[in-house]
Formats: sequence, C-alpha cells, structure tokens
Amino acid sequence: MLGFVRQLKAGVIVLVALTAIVGLAYPAAVWAVSRIDTHAAEGSPLADSAGCVVGSELMGVDPQVAAGEPDPFFHLRVVGSVADGDPFAPGDPAAALPSNQGPSSEVLARFVDERRAAIAVREGVAPEDVPVDAVTGSGSGVDPHISPAYAAIQVPRVARTLGIPEDDVLRVVADHTQGRQLGFLGAERVDVPALNVALGSTAPDCAGDTPGG
Repeated sequence: MLGFVRQLKAGVIVLVALTAIVGLAYPAAVWAVSRIDTHAAEGSPLADSAGCVVGSELMGVDPQVAAGEPDPFFHLRVVGSVADGDPFAPGDPAAALPSNQGPSSEVLARFVDERRAAIAVREGVAPEDVPVDAVTGSGSGVDPHISPAYAAIQVPRVARTLGIPEDDVLRVVADHTQGRQLGFLGAERVDVPALNVALGSTAPDCAGDTPGG
C-alpha cells in the first residue's frame, strides 16, 4: 500500500509539472514571442493611405473588375485549378493549393495558351511578349510577387486607366521592386499588393476612391 501511495504521489507531481509547463508556460512563452513583432503575428496586414486593411503583405489576391469596366490594377499570377475548366478560375486564398497538373498535361498546356492570348489582348502586346510567370501559377497559388517583365507590360494600361504618365507608374513599380535575396538568391520581383495600394487601391468598404474611380 505504501508503494502505491508513493507512485500515486509521483504521478500527481508529474501531472502538475507537465500541466504547468505544457499548458501554461509554453503557450505563454509563444504568445510573448509573438508580441515582439505584432504586425507579423497578426498576419502582416496591408493598409491603404486611409488606414483601411486591404489584405496581407504575404498573400497575393488578384484584383478583379467587372466586365467592361476600366482596369486600373496590376495583376498577379494565375490562381486556380484546371479542374474548374476555366484558365482564369479564381482560387481560394485560404486553400493556397497549386494545380497538380504536370509539364506533360495537355489541359495545362491548353490553359497556358489561352492565358497567354487573353493577357496579350488585355495588355496590348504580342503573345510572345507575355512572360512565363503571367500564365503559370506559383507554388503556393497566392504569391504576392510577379516578375519585372510582367509588371512592365502592364504599365501602359494602368497609366492610361489612371490618367497619369507612364514614367510616374514606372517609378512606383521601381519603388516596389525587390532584389535578389542576399544578392544572389532567387530573382528580382515586384510586390503587387503594395504596388496597387501605392497607386490608390483601397478596400471596397473603405471611404475614398479606388484607382480610376
């Protein structure tokens, strides 16, 4: 009986200790660390000039305009699944899932051709001038960056829609172009959500005008 009591006492001590460490101390430590950078901890919200949150700095959600309406936005890479039967099918940012279609997929090849043709018409360029990243999705499906080449072919349309000189738009694009990481990793990239905000994009329910509005 005495041995049982000792084992029970040891078990209770271990239970209390682990509860304190795992149930209290560890969550408190994680919370404390997250408070070091509250901006990142809250999802890195991206706000416009009026302070309205328009999205996250870490996620690219392609802006949409109604058919036939002026398009003042820089667009991101394609998000969507070929299973939808639409080369521009909008994806769910919460899912962040890429297509499972491989390089030999005839469906994906057809979608790439359709995307290239549609983007060429939208931007007023030759199909061969449409960059690869414009017609293919990123690994996450919600990459907020595009190549400088894709941004460049969109400059004339955005400048025309906003009614400002192309040189002014180019300067804003340059301000939102990031170099290679550590000087040699990856490639130069343009931060599209921040770029659109800099050009006047705002939240739909925020007071103020949207680009071109």
